[in-house]
Amino acid sequence: MRLEFNGYLMTTQKAYALVTGASSGIGYQYARVLAEKGYNLLIISNVEDELAEKKKQLEQDFPVEVKALTCNLGTSEAAKELYDWCKTQNIEVEVLINNAGVYHDRDFLADTEAFNEMIINLHAFTPAMLCYYFGQDMVERHKGYILNMSSITSEIAVQRLASYSSTKAFLKNFSRSLHIELYHKGVYVTAVRPGAVDTGLYSISKTATKIGMIVGYITTPEKLARRGVRALFNKRAQVTPGFLNHVLIFLVALLPTGLLRLIRRWHIF
Repeated sequence: MRLEFNGYLMTTQKAYALVTGASSGIGYQYARVLAEKGYNLLIISNVEDELAEKKKQLEQDFPVEVKALTCNLGTSEAAKELYDWCKTQNIEVEVLINNAGVYHDRDFLADTEAFNEMIINLHAFTPAMLCYYFGQDMVERHKGYILNMSSITSEIAVQRLASYSSTKAFLKNFSRSLHIELYHKGVYVTAVRPGAVDTGLYSISKTATKIGMIVGYITTPEKLARRGVRALFNKRAQVTPGFLNHVLIFLVALLPTGLLRLIRRWHIF
């Protein structure tokens, strides 16, 4: 049951939305959208100062309870530790947003062993295990929502994106399978596959960013979060915002591997 308070929907139960990577960008916007819907929040990040600031801002803007937890999700123990902490705090997670991630554009062998282990944990292992732990509780209650942040690069296997695109491909395929497995158990799983998002992670000029937003290739974190949450509550398996992103996926898929090798050899990209 939900009550309305100053224009916002308030839950009468201790239902929480857990959002990883919520100290900035897309994750913070997911937290805001869910707070508008009346969910109490558990926001997770490894950036303690920024997380504390966002907690304060959310509490000022919305009549919901906000808990903040500093956590490194790039380790193999993180998912179980986070789940166990929620159980000790009696936090019932109704919405799970697996958003935490790092954009990466570098040769696989040029990275350290520690970084490669971290990105695989952060993008694949930890989200999967969070789905495993919290998903069982959701199935038992016959109610729950899980959103996993993939990327259009999940369809683009090119140089310098080996770890990034492959882990995003895992999330895309994993989410679709889980969507089918859990749909009739009252738990709904959605994969969001954005293209470029204006979060400051990319080395793109202001002019190029503005043009990209006009033509629809680049979107804002707020618009993406609203689109993702809408798809989640509409029980969609997958959403890829932006017509040009669909075009890009189609065009890149046509490129033969030999041409990609030549592009690499000639240092075109």
